[in-house]
Amino acid sequence: MIRIRSKILSVLAVLWLVPTWAVEDETSGPPPSPPGYETEKALLADFVAGKITPVNFPAELPETVVERKGIEYGKVGERSLELDLYSPKDLDHPVPAIICIHGGAWQGGSREQYKFYPIRFAKNGYVAATISYRLVGEAPYPAAVNDAKCAVRWMRANAESLHVDPDRIGVLGGSAGGHLAMMVGYSSDVPELEGDGGHKGVSSAVQAVVNFYGPTDLTTDFAQAQGAVHKFLDGKEYEEAPDLYKQASPLFHLDKSAPPTLTFHGTIDSVVPIDQADSLDEKLKELGVCHVYDRVEGWGHAMDIAQAINDRCCYFMDRFLA
Repeated sequence: MIRIRSKILSVLAVLWLVPTWAVEDETSGPPPSPPGYETEKALLADFVAGKITPVNFPAELPETVVERKGIEYGKVGERSLELDLYSPKDLDHPVPAIICIHGGAWQGGSREQYKFYPIRFAKNGYVAATISYRLVGEAPYPAAVNDAKCAVRWMRANAESLHVDPDRIGVLGGSAGGHLAMMVGYSSDVPELEGDGGHKGVSSAVQAVVNFYGPTDLTTDFAQAQGAVHKFLDGKEYEEAPDLYKQASPLFHLDKSAPPTLTFHGTIDSVVPIDQADSLDEKLKELGVCHVYDRVEGWGHAMDIAQAINDRCCYFMDRFLA
């Protein structure tokens, strides 16, 4: 049965131009999740003590990857929106593309801090980008959603010159970036969320969503009490703007047309509680949407910075995207 599945995947790799690395070694299972912790405090203590090996970020760009920094993907008034692009060297045919969105509670972080994944994707045959977007200090919701959607439109509008297959664009994000990735994936039919950054008339729909511990429902009591959520929603309390909280929640945009979704979330996450991912899983099951949910026992927020967890996440991502 495993050999048959491997042969099928190999054929699909040819038909869909899926990178062959993504379907190799189908006989092995995912790397096991390392032992978890009772609390995030205990997890952090081990991390500080050097008992947890962090991800090894490469000091130099792989020779097989081409980097193009500071590309303008959109413009809002005089404000330039930029991304960094990573492509396989000597690429001469259309391949899938992944747009990566950094986290930071919608108020911090940078695209440069999130280049580990796009470099890895490019090394393995994808075109990938890490984007900047307007943070809440500059513009509240829906600015960040508008910008992320604009990046997808830019990618699709320039697909031919970038050697991107416009029908196979995915989006990935962590924490607030995970939220934005889901908003892009689940609200492609909401005109008021498209924004006016550019590439009007080009679809912002994506074919896959990878969500690392992103908030899915901003209407919960926990979410309502978070200062980051208030800032994101222009300082409005839930009682004065319940419809705004719902509109900004990926969960309320879900329907049967939602793209396949891969979610990673740790059970002791105190920043974005595990019930956010559980609710997403339940809704996707109810709708019959193709999805994979890796519920990691005893790990917290930003868990993929640990090498062992990252290895597991990459295993799932490789096969999910293929």
